[in-house]
Amino acid sequence: MDTDMRTDTGIGTGTELLWSALGGDPALLGRVVYGGPSGLLGARLPVMDLARASVAVAGLAAVERAGLSGPVRVHDGAVATAFTSERRLRVDGRAPEVFAPLSRFWRARDGWVRTHANYPHHRAALLAVLGLKDGADAEGAAPGGALPDAVAAAIAERTAVETETAVYGAGGLAVALRTPEEWAAHPQGREVAAHPLVVRERLDEAPPRRRDGRPPRVLDLTRVIAGPVATRTLALLGADVLRIDPPGNPELPDQHADMAFGKRTAALDLERPSDRRTVRELLDEADVLVTGYRPGALDRFELTRPGLVVARLSAWGDDGPWAERRGFDSLVQVATGIAAVEGSAERPGTLPAQALDHGTGYLLAAAVLRALTEQDRDGGTRLVRLALARTGHFLTHSLARYEPERHLTEADGPLGRLLHARPPVTYDGGPAGWSRPPGVAGADAPVWL
Repeated sequence: MDTDMRTDTGIGTGTELLWSALGGDPALLGRVVYGGPSGLLGARLPVMDLARASVAVAGLAAVERAGLSGPVRVHDGAVATAFTSERRLRVDGRAPEVFAPLSRFWRARDGWVRTHANYPHHRAALLAVLGLKDGADAEGAAPGGALPDAVAAAIAERTAVETETAVYGAGGLAVALRTPEEWAAHPQGREVAAHPLVVRERLDEAPPRRRDGRPPRVLDLTRVIAGPVATRTLALLGADVLRIDPPGNPELPDQHADMAFGKRTAALDLERPSDRRTVRELLDEADVLVTGYRPGALDRFELTRPGLVVARLSAWGDDGPWAERRGFDSLVQVATGIAAVEGSAERPGTLPAQALDHGTGYLLAAAVLRALTEQDRDGGTRLVRLALARTGHFLTHSLARYEPERHLTEADGPLGRLLHARPPVTYDGGPAGWSRPPGVAGADAPVWL
């Protein structure tokens, strides 16, 4: 670790906002020290601020729970590298597969659309909507190298929203590019903006759960990427994490490898009664359940019990017309206006990392740790809910981007109505502004007041 660590309230603003969203004690904020090289994860939006702050609150929640007094060190180099961990991984020297060939931007008739086709069923749904066949042996199929060209031609004939609606309706994943203003006016955008970044609920009066010194047991029902980041972080901090995957729908091997550090993994199918009983038996002895399914998708399995901490992650939030839609970081960036902000008139852009995934993951880990700390003290079944779209809203609206308009005010005077900068020197009990506005040059008598 570099020795250039420092306490810096300027770059700690995001940490303060996130720690407040978690209900944390503000007195603990002074334990965070920052350091490392500047200029990492460069973007028009304050991505490094989000990354730094989300890691910082995970560390704060850990030292709070452990009763430690030492500093939480947040090094920008380590943070930026961790936020691109799925790209940094090498397996026997081989670079990882991050996005499949059909997971990308496409030009539609009236704009842009992004698809996510990393999984066979999503790829099949996309091709079915476009009237294309997959596989060299399929009648009418495009040759392997020509398939992206065929997809591009088919999407170019449709509007972006038509493509989005049709692909989602068929069980695939596609999102039309929207500007921040268009997302703010969209029903789902309004729903996202109306909810807090972190939803924290106490559901009952269950007594504190006795663990007799053993580490928390975390049942992990998440994948790609935010949920696994959260549970990977909890494993780092001492939790016993058991990840459950459906045997017929495995995660991409490289992504699984990057996210599996510190965990054990098992294959169980919740649709199979015997496997469902096994999961419920595991849950009886678990302390935390982390899920990454769409809101309501697991309700029929009744995976709950008193005294549990339930951490629920979704793409679009629990309410609104898109609540039941699947989604990934790349798609949320496109829908919420982030891709428009980061792009140009010629082409949409992307963040320098899947920052909504990673930021939400560290924040989710912090929320679980804080819920366990509060539960140890006061009991109660606890529920925490986060969404990638709400993290996107935090990135675009709440973090300290430089917005001069926030630091301007108006005053009337001899020269008329003036819009001007507020004074930067402020302190408790000090002046709120100047006692008089500027006047006409040379118009005052040369005397002391």
